[in-house]
Amino acid sequence: MSIRFTRRNVLQFISVGAMSMALPKRLPGQEKEGKDKQPEEKPLTFFGWSDTHIPVHGDGSKLWPAVDAMNLLPGKVFPKNIGGVVETPSFVFNCGDITHWPTHQAKKAYEDLLTKRLKYPSYEILGNHDDAGADGVKDAPPIMKEWFKRRYGDLCYTFDQGGIHFVCPFSAYDESLGSPAQDITAEALDFIRKNLYRHYSPDLVPEKLIPVPKGTPVVVATHLCFDAMTNRDAFVDALKDANVIMVLGGHYHKAQVKSYRGINFVQLPSVNSAWSEITVIRITSDRLVAIPYDYSKNQWTDNPGKILDVKISRPDKTI
Repeated sequence: MSIRFTRRNVLQFISVGAMSMALPKRLPGQEKEGKDKQPEEKPLTFFGWSDTHIPVHGDGSKLWPAVDAMNLLPGKVFPKNIGGVVETPSFVFNCGDITHWPTHQAKKAYEDLLTKRLKYPSYEILGNHDDAGADGVKDAPPIMKEWFKRRYGDLCYTFDQGGIHFVCPFSAYDESLGSPAQDITAEALDFIRKNLYRHYSPDLVPEKLIPVPKGTPVVVATHLCFDAMTNRDAFVDALKDANVIMVLGGHYHKAQVKSYRGINFVQLPSVNSAWSEITVIRITSDRLVAIPYDYSKNQWTDNPGKILDVKISRPDKTI
């Protein structure tokens, strides 16, 4: 798959104002010597996890080792075939099922985790346990939905970081189906179609939505992973011809990478699994890497089914 970066994207990558993306100070005499050279392009780094399933009584201690590992990861050397070291992440992304059942205690435990333990900003989407509850139990309280709306303004939202446009739809889950594999809802697909090229904010009237230039690299995040989507073709069709470099997902509690119709699907790991992993994602102007780090073994995975390492071709190299 050829992932396109436009001239505007490259300029956004080196924006001094981007979080954790400030350019290094020039060395003495560098201004003259490097006058005609291209400025150094800094990567966008973020960490991914999913299905934290904080229990109803609000004991989040099972998440602490993963969070502590994230706090210590900057400076860690990547495997030789990837090269470099992990930079301070711009944020951490949680692909849903934050709680096992939406109680006030579980919500507070997650808030405390973000404000008192995790060193970085965090973005989230809601999962089926945050929405419809669990194990066929109906009428889950809207505690997480209300918290989410206060945090993001709505259940669906977009944001931009390091020249990448992130589209985060909410897809309602139907517990009555009795199956973990379901469709991405029509409402979620409609949100994706409408916001691949615009920045959505519920605080803005439609006439004032901020346009996102065509060709901008896009990451779409859904709770359902590739294997759990029963309408994969409809989902990919909704992406149209947007420059979608990656789709993040969770739900099935393990790290996994799939490719379908030219789209990279990255399934984020859960602390509620047999693998103590978090995924480190690094995006530069010529490469996209997503690789899980096992914090209990203090080592990177070597499982090719869990690693995404894609070269990015950029047609316009002139700034």
